[in-house]
Amino acid sequence: MNTPLSELREVPECARQMLASDVPPLPLGVPYLGMGSSYFAPLAFKYMGVPIRAEIASEYEYYLSANKKSPEAVLLSQSGRSTEVLWCRHRFDRYTALTNYPENELGAHATAVIPLLAGEELFSSSKTYVNTLLALFKGFGYDPADTVALLSDRMQAYQETGKRMAKEVFNLITRENIHGIYLTGSGPNLATALEAALILSESTKRNFHGLAMAQYDHGPKETARNSIIIQILAPGNSYERSLKLGDTVARAGATVFQVEEPQAEEHFSILCNILPFNFMACHLAELLGIGDTFTVGGKVTEVS
Repeated sequence: MNTPLSELREVPECARQMLASDVPPLPLGVPYLGMGSSYFAPLAFKYMGVPIRAEIASEYEYYLSANKKSPEAVLLSQSGRSTEVLWCRHRFDRYTALTNYPENELGAHATAVIPLLAGEELFSSSKTYVNTLLALFKGFGYDPADTVALLSDRMQAYQETGKRMAKEVFNLITRENIHGIYLTGSGPNLATALEAALILSESTKRNFHGLAMAQYDHGPKETARNSIIIQILAPGNSYERSLKLGDTVARAGATVFQVEEPQAEEHFSILCNILPFNFMACHLAELLGIGDTFTVGGKVTEVS
């Protein structure tokens, strides 16, 4: 039986397959367009300093394309069927597709296709998100092999962290007047915060808000009392500021959690830091009695 946990347990093997695959060099200086998880993944590389234009596909089509064709882009869609990404393919003379289903429309019309090799995925993006990050690492010339090995070794620890946070957050939201749940990250881990908020929201039917740590510092910290803050940490320019901000909001009445993989460098930490949240989403949904992930719409968003 396919369950959220069974899909998560496939992450290491799918990551190893992606690591072993051939990924050609990816273009720089061009739009990288996706929705949801497929937008967050290239956003992480933008904040590593890779010169790409990570954009939300719908907003590119509505507001940036100017109804004109451009030479080249990279289009990302787990299903290869996301409507807004398909709209954008007509805006480019050529494009590279990153998708788990190369036979679907996005891949079928692409100049080049990079299969994401994540297999079937019925629940929130876990295997595909990690494999999309790996495809981008490889396409931009990074070697993530050591981090894939670390990820494989640490899966049990990530599940334990996710299960613990799920239990503690469940106790807080069912017993206290919690009015906000924030996930904060910096640099490439801004993408982790956004992805974690997405999977937690869709799995638990509660509102999780992902944002940059510094943006949280610019106003939302005033909501600290009776709120939950989950800080995604990695060694880098904003590390000390994040710790100080956590102390500040804890003193102001927030409950603060921290997620960090200290064995991974900041760039590569994005492969590991998302996994406790995948497990947290599974366990918190179970505690809340949530059975189905997609009840308002399907996993694939198709706009009529």
